[in-house]
Amino acid sequence: MAPPKTTDAAILDALKIFDARNGNVTLAAAAAGVPRSTFQHYINEAKARGLGKEIFEKLNKPKFVIKGESLLIDPAGNLKERWEKTKLAGRDPVDVEMVPDPKKIVKISTLYDQQGKVAMQWIGEKPEDHAREALWREFAGQLAKDIPRAKPVPKPKGYAHEDLLASYPVGDHHTGMMAWPLETGGEAYDLKIAEEIIREAALRLIGTCPPCKQAIIPFLGDFFHYDSYAAVTPAHKNLLDADGRYPKMIEVGVRIIRHIITAALERHHHVTVIFKGGNHDPSTSACIRTFLACLYENEPRVKIDTSHAEFSYFEFGKNLLGFHHGDKTKLDRLPGIMAHDRPEAWGRTDFRLWMTGHVHKESRLEFPGCSAETFPVLAPLDAYAAGAGYRSKQQMKAIVFHREHGEVERHTVNPGMFEKRRAAA
Repeated sequence: MAPPKTTDAAILDALKIFDARNGNVTLAAAAAGVPRSTFQHYINEAKARGLGKEIFEKLNKPKFVIKGESLLIDPAGNLKERWEKTKLAGRDPVDVEMVPDPKKIVKISTLYDQQGKVAMQWIGEKPEDHAREALWREFAGQLAKDIPRAKPVPKPKGYAHEDLLASYPVGDHHTGMMAWPLETGGEAYDLKIAEEIIREAALRLIGTCPPCKQAIIPFLGDFFHYDSYAAVTPAHKNLLDADGRYPKMIEVGVRIIRHIITAALERHHHVTVIFKGGNHDPSTSACIRTFLACLYENEPRVKIDTSHAEFSYFEFGKNLLGFHHGDKTKLDRLPGIMAHDRPEAWGRTDFRLWMTGHVHKESRLEFPGCSAETFPVLAPLDAYAAGAGYRSKQQMKAIVFHREHGEVERHTVNPGMFEKRRAAA
């Protein structure tokens, strides 16, 4: 259909409405009671005929909005100066043309007018890709709905220390690893033992720590021994000594995680869980974070850190804690990374500590303004580590931090403490 014929008077009336609506074609068309395309025709005719130049000049000037202000206060509390911070306002959302995902576009057809301006445009998409993406979104949503949500655990009764934080760092547990004593010369290890020793260790440490109101459970990476149905390291495909099948390993690992979180909830009012990936389980860890967030969606006392970043942080009073598996960055670089990533928190805190795993041994380095610590593991040596001469201690630790005074307590357990109980069972 041909555009309507317009007089100069009609165009000038339209420009007044256009000006009153701050150059928003959609709002101006609604105010004029005409279709948007008709009103856009008025604007195009005005520009072609040279009408309303002063209106277009005013509307084309950069528009700014206030984004903040700065105040200068003298020692007596009097306002001396004030600065307003501005930024470009940007386009109104209703005037922004939405286009499909470029990956799905197969053809674009454009119609130009006599002045060489775009009059119309048609965008063709791959219907099968569009439908496939919609189906995947629906599938993901339905899958999340099917995950049974954990029922809230009753809050512990009695006094809880407001100024204390209990932390239970879980070193590289390597759930799914197998160790044969005749080959390693050390302790046996399989899925059953992996579950038993960490359950016992976590219960002992949680019961030993004071009833702090807050607790944090950082899993420091390599909680799972392998990352797929193939029992190899993801990057270099090194063969691993594995017990069970991949789904069985996941089933046991999730049961362990839930046990530790439940035990912490029975002792503490609020529990934060950070689950770092390692060089053995990067993909599985990413899935576990998402799974845990869904699982504890209805538990207000549990917070799952869903960030997939290599470095995670937690601030408690004057304490700033950092978490990293330890395979990507040397310990001496971690303080600089923390200061860069969290400059405000660095300035607010006095006690700064990195918790890492990866090397399976206990060590601590002191740097200006920050310490970095590697944590031991409960798992024994596998055949490779035993043959390479590694002889680290099997331990799990709990650290208690005071809001104002930093670390104030530290507790340690080892699997030998529970051997008689496991043998009796």
